[in-house]
Amino acid sequence: MTMETTCDRCRQNVPEGGRFCPVCGLPQIVYSGENGGSPGQPEDEREPVRDAGSVRWKSALRTALTLAIPAGILCPTLSPVGILGLLLMGLAGTWSVILYLRQGKPAWVTIGAGARIGLVTGILGGWTAAATSGLALFALRFWLHEGRFFDDFWQNIVSGQMAQQWASMGIDAQTIAAAKAWLLAPEGRGGWVLGAIGLLIAAELGVATAGGALAARMTAHSRRRTL
Repeated sequence: MTMETTCDRCRQNVPEGGRFCPVCGLPQIVYSGENGGSPGQPEDEREPVRDAGSVRWKSALRTALTLAIPAGILCPTLSPVGILGLLLMGLAGTWSVILYLRQGKPAWVTIGAGARIGLVTGILGGWTAAATSGLALFALRFWLHEGRFFDDFWQNIVSGQMAQQWASMGIDAQTIAAAKAWLLAPEGRGGWVLGAIGLLIAAELGVATAGGALAARMTAHSRRRTL
């Protein structure tokens, strides 16, 4: 029995007995003259050999939606647990890859494929969190008539903490007054809220992508140890 020791795609060395390239994930073909099934082939002859760098998006999207939507609803970006949303979104990205591997039963996926699944999970969860935050703010202001509370809270932050910080930085009084007037205007409040939501969504995307890449790395490392 002969076996490839160099990957045909990236020309990197493949450990003896390895079924996949540890760098690019290309399945390594094993030729055998014995009647038994080759260890490098699928258990079912009708099952195609899949590239570990590819993603079956129908299955991946179903898994991502299952985890991203609850995570986005549970951690609105403007709630007191907004920072915990980063952890929840990272876990969602990690479990999206793990459940994708369990349901689709591919051997493993590359780090790049896991990162893409995590990124999609972060996009879905981030938009869900943003929509949840927007609906919550709208309900509090117009349905529950709590707008005065938010306005007073924002005015105290701008006139107190921000103004003092700007003064300590040596900014002149005229510039501080102009900045306060803009931030206290409806346009300023809206722009600040949208900016905060966008920043947290970007952070959630990064954490979910990292979570998916980490899950792919762990599963690939575990599989290589069993080969």
